[in-house]
Amino acid sequence: MSNLSQSHKILFINTLAFTMCFACWTLNGVLVTYLIDKGIFNWTVIEAGWLMGIPILSGALTRLPIGILTDKYGGKKVFTWLLFLCAIPLFLIPFADSFWGFAILSLLFGVVGASFAVGIGYTSIWYPKEWQGRALGIFGMGNAGAALTTFLAPSLLNYFSESDPENGWKLLPITYGIVLVVIGFLFVFLTKEKIVQGETKNIKTLLQPLKSMRVWRFGMYYFLVFGCFVAYSQWLLPNFMNVYHTTLVMGGVFATLFSLPSGIIRAFGGYLSDKFGARKVMYWVLGTSMVISFLLMFPKMEVFTAGPGVLAGNNGIVTNVSSEKLMVNDKEYVITPKTEKQITNKPIFPVKSSWQEVIVAENQTVKKKELLAKGVTHIQFEANMWVYLVLVVLIGVCWGIGKAAVYKHIPEYFPNEIGVVGGMVGLIGGLGGFFGPIVFGYLLTSTGFWTSSWFFIFAVSTICLIWMHKTIIKAIRKNNPEFTTQIEQK
Repeated sequence: MSNLSQSHKILFINTLAFTMCFACWTLNGVLVTYLIDKGIFNWTVIEAGWLMGIPILSGALTRLPIGILTDKYGGKKVFTWLLFLCAIPLFLIPFADSFWGFAILSLLFGVVGASFAVGIGYTSIWYPKEWQGRALGIFGMGNAGAALTTFLAPSLLNYFSESDPENGWKLLPITYGIVLVVIGFLFVFLTKEKIVQGETKNIKTLLQPLKSMRVWRFGMYYFLVFGCFVAYSQWLLPNFMNVYHTTLVMGGVFATLFSLPSGIIRAFGGYLSDKFGARKVMYWVLGTSMVISFLLMFPKMEVFTAGPGVLAGNNGIVTNVSSEKLMVNDKEYVITPKTEKQITNKPIFPVKSSWQEVIVAENQTVKKKELLAKGVTHIQFEANMWVYLVLVVLIGVCWGIGKAAVYKHIPEYFPNEIGVVGGMVGLIGGLGGFFGPIVFGYLLTSTGFWTSSWFFIFAVSTICLIWMHKTIIKAIRKNNPEFTTQIEQK
């Protein structure tokens, strides 16, 4: 088998394994929502947010040490053991009967999320520099594993629960565990080990790149484009069910429409990064994320506020009052009656109705500029579900391209520490997936509306864009001060 054929074979198995690992990693988004919806467990919104976030936390925190192990011992060994060990807590989940039982087992099977750090190092080592963007982009398509869970898991839960509504759900984590074991055996029999031969490095030397601010900046980008993607892969299902009253299966389909394109387009993001440069791609990604998250912040709402009223032109006595006009002395004032627009469908834009309500009575003495009829404006915004879905899909696609752009930087700046740096960037990104559902839960509890989570996304997008732009401007001023001076003088 040629070197390139062997590389493609490794890439295929790596991507398959990462896809299934990602599906397991986001399992709680569907499973916890189902258990709460069916009343099997009475967890609060905040407890649900923690259960969705806990496996993401363990997967994030173990990315760095597992990335180091991959650099030292090789991707085949590390990936194989990871798959077998993470299957064990999945087999034990059916025995969990409390929040803490679920939380501990979720923490353990969540380590499967560290598969990203293994796969990045193991894939990169098989390809030359000119193939890095495409290869890592294809591997990153494994993010679509979240779509497998949101699309298939609701139907599997319904199927497993037909004959046993109380315990049928227990077959789902067992099924996921079996899949991990099967893929573990594929690694044992179908892959080869490959390690870059070089000087033996101690832990201190391996961690040396983490002193670079560049690593932390890349991590912040990844916190948004990957971490928030993971968070919404789980959060969108209860979002659609609560706001738009979809079924579990339909909500899962909508969540899939967010996560599947985002995962698949990552390969295209790698191509764009190879062709145009990762920095230019990130400008578009962060700018687009800001705009779309701003549009998604507006909730389904009904607002009553003060509108244009009617003021007395002169002192006088009210001589006549009706729903359409009133008289002060001999002067007539036209009143706009209440005729609200009937909403028969789900309009895209807000619908406004304005009217006036008389607040004076006949024979009442009024003074000049005194309010005769108060104005009322009624604004209804239905937050059209299909528009919301389109915007969610677009921001998912945007983040998918961004994920590849972030990791395009790593082999270029840290060619000999891909596992360590990739693991650290992945760790920071994974923390976004952990904190996301928890922050969303607290925002929902404090504000009372589901779109409050997009305030957080808008803030993070803005911080990333400003940080990147200021870094680039600083570099330009440092490397080409004469050019900067000429611009400022002109």
